Amino acid sequence: MHARIRELLRYLDDTGADLRAAVDAVPPPLRSRKPAADRWSVAEVLEHLSLVEQRIANMAAAQIQAGRTGGLGPDTNTVGTLESFDAHRVVDRSRRLIAAEATLPHQGLDEPAAWAALVEARDAVRTAILGGDGLNLGELVIPHSVMGHMNLYHWVAFIGAHELRHAAQIREIAAQLST
Repeated sequence: MHARIRELLRYLDDTGADLRAAVDAVPPPLRSRKPAADRWSVAEVLEHLSLVEQRIANMAAAQIQAGRTGGLGPDTNTVGTLESFDAHRVVDRSRRLIAAEATLPHQGLDEPAAWAALVEARDAVRTAILGGDGLNLGELVIPHSVMGHMNLYHWVAFIGAHELRHAAQIREIAAQLST
């Protein structure tokens, strides 16, 4: 496995563990309760994450296939990608972001079902990225509505930072529900 892929998959494992810890800190009966009418519940946050990650998995698989068909060459760079990605810009919760319509929770999933959907989406991300292992995924550049143009390595880093952002949100939800 290419060093850059290994770095990113390890990052996703770490951010996923942080997210799981945040969810586990919320008592199960409260995971479907909204802290306010205009805020998401823990289950809705997880559903949102699953929708975002599935969309990225689909985009990544399509981009990798197109790159492979177009003759995308090997990645000879072994410098890590996390240093060149501004995760703080994603994680920073001082600025409220509005999710795209397609990524809004709407299925009414409970927390176990939402978590299962997220695990399935994460598996799809891993499969897509591993399908491009060895290719220069840094050459595949796709725009993001907030972050601007990002290469495919940065899209994977975005997933981890996005989970950290929402892990912080879940911790906020827990604090709001406990008062």
